[in-house]
Amino acid sequence: MVVVGGSAVGAPVLCAWLDTIGWAVQNETNLPRKRRQPSRLIEVDAWIDSSIWRAYHAFVAWWEGVTIVSRKFRARGVNRVLVEVACEGLTLGLVGFVILFALAQPAIKMTRNGLPQESDYSVQFLDKHGEEIGRRGILRAAAVPIDEMPDSFIKALLATEDRRFFDHFGIDFLGLMRAMTVNAQAGGVVQGGSTLTQQLAKNLFLTNERSLDRKIKEAFLALWLESHYSKRQILAMYLDRAYMGGGSFGAAAASEFYFGKNIRDVSLAEAAMLAGLFKAPAKYAPHINLPAARARANEVLTNMVQANFLTEGQVIAARRQPATAIDRSSTPSPDYFLDYAFEEVQRIAQKSGMKQRNFTARTTIDLDLQKLADEAVEYNLRQYGKTYDVGEAAMVVLASDGSVRAIVGGRDYGVSQFNRATRALRQPGSSFKVYVYATAMQEGMKPSDTIVDSPLTIGKWSPQNYGRSFAGRVTLANALARSLNVPAVKLYQKVGFDNTVKTAKAMGIESNLRGDKTMALGTSEVTVMDQATAYTVFANGGMNPNRHAIQQLMDPSGKVLWDARHDMPARQRVLSEQATGYMNEMLVGVTERGTARKAQLTMTRVGGKTGTTQSYRDGWFVGFTGNYVGAVWFGNDSFAPTNRLTGGSLPALTWQRFMEAAHKNVELKPIPFIENPFPAKSDKVAEAGGDSSGPAAPETLSRKTQDVLADIAEQFDQMKPLDPEQLASAASSAGAAAPARSQ
Repeated sequence: MVVVGGSAVGAPVLCAWLDTIGWAVQNETNLPRKRRQPSRLIEVDAWIDSSIWRAYHAFVAWWEGVTIVSRKFRARGVNRVLVEVACEGLTLGLVGFVILFALAQPAIKMTRNGLPQESDYSVQFLDKHGEEIGRRGILRAAAVPIDEMPDSFIKALLATEDRRFFDHFGIDFLGLMRAMTVNAQAGGVVQGGSTLTQQLAKNLFLTNERSLDRKIKEAFLALWLESHYSKRQILAMYLDRAYMGGGSFGAAAASEFYFGKNIRDVSLAEAAMLAGLFKAPAKYAPHINLPAARARANEVLTNMVQANFLTEGQVIAARRQPATAIDRSSTPSPDYFLDYAFEEVQRIAQKSGMKQRNFTARTTIDLDLQKLADEAVEYNLRQYGKTYDVGEAAMVVLASDGSVRAIVGGRDYGVSQFNRATRALRQPGSSFKVYVYATAMQEGMKPSDTIVDSPLTIGKWSPQNYGRSFAGRVTLANALARSLNVPAVKLYQKVGFDNTVKTAKAMGIESNLRGDKTMALGTSEVTVMDQATAYTVFANGGMNPNRHAIQQLMDPSGKVLWDARHDMPARQRVLSEQATGYMNEMLVGVTERGTARKAQLTMTRVGGKTGTTQSYRDGWFVGFTGNYVGAVWFGNDSFAPTNRLTGGSLPALTWQRFMEAAHKNVELKPIPFIENPFPAKSDKVAEAGGDSSGPAAPETLSRKTQDVLADIAEQFDQMKPLDPEQLASAASSAGAAAPARSQ
């Protein structure tokens, strides 16, 4: 700050003033030169400098004032502790909100388009003989308004499933605490903590998988339902869509199925029995297990008394005269197959542009084979499920012409309607290697061609064989039979990633495949239906499978609208005859000399491939004869590892148990391009054991003995080869010891 003529002048102004004086002096000394006017930029520069200076000092003054005022609000002592806690709480709350928002993303995506729409199609399904086997579509439940349902049924449902339904917001923390207390006292799971809203969310959007991820999604979906629908609407949807056993969905359909009467007319005893079905419809279905259904109904009546909905005197008559279901056929409904066939009907109708919505569909199912498949899966789960720590299985059976004969989508449709055979994506493990080898055969290679099984590194990945050893130079047939990983990866590199994907798609794989470096070992997920479809190419001689579950589609009057024999695309060749012959030769070798020995049948030769995924999460066997193709998967819904389950154990045994029975009394077809197709006997028809039409093929060794010998042979295959120097040393030692022994 400078004082000039009694006035304070800022530094920028002073500088400008001095510059002006200097300019004037210079001009005075150079009189001949023309006088120039001072530049306006100097004034602008001065204004900017002074403005910055004033703004800075104004901010300093303002901040000092803020500091002085804020000191009055500074907390000390106990108040400071409370303020710090509140601040930390706000911080953690914000972090928690961000985490919850991230966890809610899957649920938000599921509800983007609102509720899943129920189809307006109505389909009556017939088996191949024309007998009705079930219905799907709008006929599965005739919705009845809640106001018209018996008060006793609504009270029975709420007392048993969710007593605080009208008080909570979708998640009942009090009910959850009560259930945890009761379960702790009982030493097991006696009560569940899920609300009706959560159960509806699971039925609408989720599977029955027991995992933390599913419970988180379920909770958010329940909150979404509560925020978009009233309690009465949620209750109505639950009563209309819940599965209640016997292939029936909804309370109205269940009342018709079990008691042959309208839901409006059920008695207290019948209402209690219906309400007891929601927990486990397959377990408490009265047409299957009437004593269990009545015991469960008695529990429901007790719940109604405990909830103060009824008195003990009001339920005495229902206890003394329990409900009785009408007689139903003991033949179980093929529900997993019907769900898949229903989807196929809709695809056909939409693709063909049909405006018709009511159909009668003649299917390709063979109920005898379906029963055998259900029995084989359940038998092995019951016998060996705990041993292998495996809880679920799926199986698909196709005829060589591509017609679907049986589908096992899970252990119990009443517990979970999720179809693991057609919807579950699981890693196929080594059972995927056939597509690599098929591509190689298609490009001109032969089973006798050799490849070196030696250490391999691709980037940071070094694939290993199952036995952590290397076999050296091996033929392709031997490498596939022993399921060696490194040769498969090398062959995969040779034939090309894209070519392998192209072959797999052409053979029938519909799932998306990742054409990365690890795909040869089965890291890209597929379905059981995918595998069964693709292996059908080997069973039919190299043609595309033309998979179908519907033989004919008719309107209610019987007019045929679609026929598979005429309306399906014409078959096309997928693999050449030579490539198919080579593949069948190698795949038969897998079952006779390789990892799938337990899949051998007594009446015909078998081709197939085992598969085992990382950490033993999935076990596969996909095999075929000239008659049928079967894909079997074992694993857990939670993706938990099994107890060293391999494809050559439980999956192969299940496949063998099914096929051994399925090929009795049928005309045996040879596997295409395989010589000596009937090693066990010369007849073209395999008779059932003890049948008077002819003696069964003799079996020199029992099945148990064959399994033991197969295990020993498999261990020999996995042993490391001996060093030649060790062999020479052992031979010389034996020669030196021979004279001593002879003495």
